[in-house]
Amino acid sequence: MQRIGVFVCHCGSNIAATVDVKKVVEIIAKEPGVVHAEDYQYMCSEAGQSRIQEAIREKNLTGVVVCSCSPRMHEATFRKAAEKAGLNPYMVEIANIREHCSWIHKDMQEATEKAVILARAAVAKVNLNAPLQPGESQVTKRALIIGGGIAGIQTALDIADAGYEVDIVEKTPSIGGRMSQLDKTFPTLDCSACILTPKMVEAAAHEKINIYTYSEVEKVSGFVGDFTVDIRKKARSVNMDKCTGCGVCQEKCPSKKIPNEFNRGLNNRTAIYTPFAQAIPNVPVIDREHCLKFKTGKCGVCSKVCQAGAIDYDQQDEIVTQKYGAI
Repeated sequence: MQRIGVFVCHCGSNIAATVDVKKVVEIIAKEPGVVHAEDYQYMCSEAGQSRIQEAIREKNLTGVVVCSCSPRMHEATFRKAAEKAGLNPYMVEIANIREHCSWIHKDMQEATEKAVILARAAVAKVNLNAPLQPGESQVTKRALIIGGGIAGIQTALDIADAGYEVDIVEKTPSIGGRMSQLDKTFPTLDCSACILTPKMVEAAAHEKINIYTYSEVEKVSGFVGDFTVDIRKKARSVNMDKCTGCGVCQEKCPSKKIPNEFNRGLNNRTAIYTPFAQAIPNVPVIDREHCLKFKTGKCGVCSKVCQAGAIDYDQQDEIVTQKYGAI
């Protein structure tokens, strides 16, 4: 069993006006493992921190619970105070009885009962806590952006301009996202393509940015700073290194009545297609679901008319595994 000290803060009248602080101390002092309980006007003050340090030394405390304001404000303060007294800082827990209790209740009895519950929970946690030591791990200085819309493109440019490698994964055949489908943007009614297209070109040309289009994230493992990600590069059935983007394959394709997703089905596209004129990369993709070659095995027109020899019906999905520090 731990030897726990509980310190309940009045926080001026922020807590004490709604919570019966003395009663909280009286009840929590009877909890298993609690060997010391007291209240003080401002526990975060220098005098309040000194009281915590004195109790740690005199009562041989192995854990501390501070019932006060949000840990976002003073968790680091109380941990440093405990560490100065020789206690492992990770044996300090904060029960937030201000934001989670006094500020949202009007009835003192109700607020006091809840403050006791929060304090008991913190005591129970300390009883199960173990001292920790801060560690360090290597960070992979590479970022993954999921989605190649305007937000993804701008994020990639910002990170790349800061000097870090960035990969963009976009599930459609081109980056651009929804903004590429818009005519004008609110509130200035500026031309959408005029804003987006230069950024698309800049991202494609940036030496720190690698773009995976027609691809999806298959699996993510690891933790912040060291993620391992499997990316599935779906088969375009077109060799991106050989394709020149001439468009002859699309002109000659006999399957011409497929609803065009880019134009929300208002017109039709071919089975081998580029989503829109400014697409990046400007390389078509074969829609195998509607392609006669894949459905019947009898077409192959695009392969016959492609002078670059870029059509590859045997192309398969590829899994790329990469390390990232941030996603």
